[in-house]
Formats: sequence, structure tokens, C-alpha cells
Amino acid sequence: MVIQKEIVIGPYKRGFHLVTPSIEKHLNELPETGIVNIHLKHTSAALTLNENADPSVRYDFNSFINKLVPENDPMYIHTTEGEDDMPAHIKSSLLGQSVTIPITNHKLNLGIWQGIYLCEFRNHGGSRRLVMTIIG
Repeated sequence: MVIQKEIVIGPYKRGFHLVTPSIEKHLNELPETGIVNIHLKHTSAALTLNENADPSVRYDFNSFINKLVPENDPMYIHTTEGEDDMPAHIKSSLLGQSVTIPITNHKLNLGIWQGIYLCEFRNHGGSRRLVMTIIG
């Protein structure tokens, strides 16, 4: 069995956002066992898995990634779409646009403290499209 669907989430402000519930509400056809790949169709945002309990983790991620890849660096030549655009592309490439999660007993088999983050790197990124491919 292979099922594929595309959904739209957001828009979200710049930062790291726990989006597990927004994704799970679209996953009502999960097999008993399998995998789901969730792919973000954008180059200035990312998906990742990390702690879902303490919001300070998301704050620290945002602080670290902004220090690692600063805006207004004079080495950037791709600047016509705004000071946040090129750094957003770099951050997106560092974290990636896809996560793959096992399915067990018709549910996402995440660790007790794991959640799916949408990492929004633009000041005005808008809604984001996700393709979910379920294999079971």
C-alpha cells in the first residue's frame, strides 16, 4: 500500500514550531506497520525531529541557527529577495526538508519526547506545502 497526500500548514512566524498535531490530523489512513515520509516543498524552511516538551529547546535552536548562519553577511550575493532569504536557504539545506518516521499500530512511532518541527527561516514565509508518502 502506498498513499500520498499533499497538505498546507501555516503560515508560521519565523522560528521553530512544533507541528506534530497539524500533521497527525491528516494521517487518518495509517497502516498497522510501515513508514511515512514527510517532505517540505520549500527551500527556505526545514523539517526536523526533536524535543516536544520544553519550549526553550525551540528558542535555543533558533538562537543557535541564527548565530551559525547570520543575516547581512557581506559574502552573500543572492540578496534581491531580502536579507533573510540567502540565510534561509543555507539553514534549510543544513537541516533538510524531509523526515521519515516509522508507523506502528496505526500511529507514528515517535519517542516520548519527540515532535516534528517546522523550522521557518523567513520573516514572511507564508503557508508551507508538505507531501506525505505513507508506505505500509
